[in-house]
Amino acid sequence: MTEFERIRAFTVHIFTATGAAFALLALILGTGGHWAGMFLCLGLALVVDGLDGPMARAFDVANVLPRWSGDTLDLVVDFTTYVFVPAYAIAASGLLPQPLAIPAGIVVVISGALYFADREMKTKDNYFRGFPAVWNVAAFYLYLLEPPEWAAALAIAILACLSFAPVKFLHPLRVQQWRTLNIALLALWVALAFVAVVRDLSPGPYVTAPLSLIAIYFFVVGLLRSPA
Repeated sequence: MTEFERIRAFTVHIFTATGAAFALLALILGTGGHWAGMFLCLGLALVVDGLDGPMARAFDVANVLPRWSGDTLDLVVDFTTYVFVPAYAIAASGLLPQPLAIPAGIVVVISGALYFADREMKTKDNYFRGFPAVWNVAAFYLYLLEPPEWAAALAIAILACLSFAPVKFLHPLRVQQWRTLNIALLALWVALAFVAVVRDLSPGPYVTAPLSLIAIYFFVVGLLRSPA
């Protein structure tokens, strides 16, 4: 095993850890009320999360650097970007009833932490078991759609409960059924979400409507499968 291989493998870990840096930038922007910038940083963290796994497998990082746990690093970064920063965004949004805003954020971090600790969060056919704690996406739609306060609070409560329900949620990259369609819709979603962020989360109906329809598709297609 060469020194170059070790350096290359550790570079992948550094790349994964940049997701935490994007989380910090997102939180700083969020505390300043720059919500579109916050979601841009969370989106960049999603890109990192999508690329680091294939890179780690291509460079055999687990065997080259057994001292460093890529799985643990990935969980730490994912919890920060998928749960912790979005929980702040939800609590500070002003889109929930004021007495429920902070409790909603607490519910998000507790349910998200428990979900990430679940060793059976994936089913044998590569679906997520229960709502997969993608609170970054939930927060994005909260800011995009600006629903009535009661509807926002109800949605947070339902998603938190679904984290522990025996239902399936689609993993668009790993579920084999309709995989081509799922990846195409995911790519379209990424493009539309970028437009929404660039337009300060007010992109108009021609962007908001397809974003909503794609979300409904991803939400429903797993629920129609047999229980997890």
